[in-house]
Amino acid sequence: MENTNENKKGKRKKIIIIGALAVIAITGALFFMSGGEESTNNAQIDADIIPIRTAISGYVKEVHFTDNQPVKKGQLLITVDETEFLTKVAQAEAALENAKANLDAVKNNANASRENALASVFSTETSQSSINSAKARLTKVQEDYKRVQNMYKEKAATKAEWDNATAELEVAQAQYDSALKMLKVSQSQSAGSQSQAMGQEAMVSLAQAMIRQREAELNLAKTQLDYATIEAPCDGIVTKRSIEVGQFITTGSPVCSVIDNTNLWITANFKETQIEHMQIGQPVTIKIDAFPKLKIKGKLNSFVGATGAKFSLLPPDNATGNFVKIVQRVPVKITIDQLSEKEAEVLFPGLSAYVSVKVN
Repeated sequence: MENTNENKKGKRKKIIIIGALAVIAITGALFFMSGGEESTNNAQIDADIIPIRTAISGYVKEVHFTDNQPVKKGQLLITVDETEFLTKVAQAEAALENAKANLDAVKNNANASRENALASVFSTETSQSSINSAKARLTKVQEDYKRVQNMYKEKAATKAEWDNATAELEVAQAQYDSALKMLKVSQSQSAGSQSQAMGQEAMVSLAQAMIRQREAELNLAKTQLDYATIEAPCDGIVTKRSIEVGQFITTGSPVCSVIDNTNLWITANFKETQIEHMQIGQPVTIKIDAFPKLKIKGKLNSFVGATGAKFSLLPPDNATGNFVKIVQRVPVKITIDQLSEKEAEVLFPGLSAYVSVKVN
C-alpha cells in the first residue's frame, strides 16, 4: 500500500513538472516567434491644430469658408475691410516721395555749401598773396623813404621829393594794413562756409535716415494691408468658425482653426516598465478603435523626454511623507507610414488607438 501511494505521488509530481516546463516552453516559443513586443491601448491620433487669429483690427468684409470645410494651403478664408489700410499705404507712399524730394534739395544745398567753402579757401589764398605783395611794396617804399630822408637832410633832395616819399610810405602802410584785415575777413568767411558745408552734410545724413524711416512705414502699411486677407496656412480642415460678416474684430481675435490632417502621428503612453528595450526606428503596428479592420504601420519616432505627470497642471510631489509609488507613463511619438487617400479622409486627431512596438 505504501509503495502504491508513493508511486502515485511521484507520478503526480512528474505531471506537474512536465506541465510547468511545457508552459514555459510554449511561452518562450511564442515570445521568440513574436520577436518581443510592447503594446498599449493608451494611445491616440495627433495632428497640428493651427489657431487662426487676426493681426489687425477692422470689420469683416467676407468669409469664404463654412465650418468643417476642407481647404488647400493659400486658400482665401477671410477678408477684412481694407479701406483704412489702403489709405495708410497711400499716405506712406506720399511721405516717402516727400522725403526723397527733400533729400535732393538738401544735396543741392550741400553742393552749394561745398562750392562756397572752396571759394572762401581761394579767397583766403588770394588775401595772403595780397599781403605778401603789400608787404614787399611797403619794404621798398620804406627803403626809398629812408634814402630820400637822408638826402633831404643833406640838402640833396627837394622838399617836394621828401613829401612825395612820405606820402608813398603812408599809402603803402595803409595798403598793407588793409591786406591784413582782408585776410582775417577771408579766414572768418572760410571758417563759416566750411561749418555751413559740414552742417549741410549732416542734413543729408538726416534726410537719408528720414527716407529709411518712411520706407519702413510704407512696408508696415503694406504688411497691414496684406493682413486684411487671411489665408489657410496648410492643407486640412477649417473648423471652429467664430466670426460673421460685418463683425468688428480686434488684433489677436480667434476666428477659426485649421487641422493639418495631411501629417498625422500617434502619441502613445507606455508604462515606464515597458520602455527598456524600445528604441527609435522600431516598427509599430497600429489599430484604430473606430476602424478595427484598418491596420496601419508606423515607426517609433521619439520619446517626449519626461513622463506625463511632469506636464500636468499640478505635478505630484514625491518628497511628501504620504508617497505612494505609481507606475509612470512615458509619451512616445509614433510616425505613420504612407496613408492612402481614403484612410487619410477617415482618420482624425483624438481617435483612440492600440499600438504594438516590435522590440529586439
